[in-house]
Amino acid sequence: MNYLINKEWDEIIDKKMLKRILKQLDCIYNDSEVFPEKQNLFKAFELVKPNDVKVVIIGQDPYHNVGQANGLAFSLNEGTKVTPSLRNIFLELERDLDIKREKVDLSDISSQGVLLLNSILSVEKGKPLSHKKLGWEMFTDDVIMKLQEDNYPIIFVLWGNYAKSKKPLINKEVNYIVEASHPSPFSARRGFFGSKPFSKINKILKKEHDLEIRW
Repeated sequence: MNYLINKEWDEIIDKKMLKRILKQLDCIYNDSEVFPEKQNLFKAFELVKPNDVKVVIIGQDPYHNVGQANGLAFSLNEGTKVTPSLRNIFLELERDLDIKREKVDLSDISSQGVLLLNSILSVEKGKPLSHKKLGWEMFTDDVIMKLQEDNYPIIFVLWGNYAKSKKPLINKEVNYIVEASHPSPFSARRGFFGSKPFSKINKILKKEHDLEIRW
């Protein structure tokens, strides 16, 4: 099975680890319905080169319902009904920057240097966290650490306890952390709403003399 991944990432990704994961995943794709579709498995890496990464937003695993996942954390295929978490992200965006966004595919944001990285890159239909034991978390943790080796500041966005568990991987002397509760309806009112993450990110980028994100 052919998987698409930008060659620019060759020096960042652990190819041996990835090969072991994909060997397992080949069988699972053949026997089960897996999301995202194989051509979108590495979409997060296709849309932004490692040297262009300015922001990393960490999710857990892809949406597990038919037609939703497109390979980017929190993002949906266009034409798909907005999920509660993404709806809350859009509500906070409007409150924060007065931007009313309706487009659920976040590819335009990703292509500006925002790595929308799920820690686990695949999932089986209707089974959240079903690919937790494939080795994805070790692979993406390694990516997070390797991205920091060039020693230029990256903004890491950690929404919810799972994303916050990645803090030990981040060099806080060089990089920035923007954190809040998860945008899920279960926790959005306990710290996500009012956190103003989008203006915070752009303020940091402006401070670092970088282009702000067009959310």
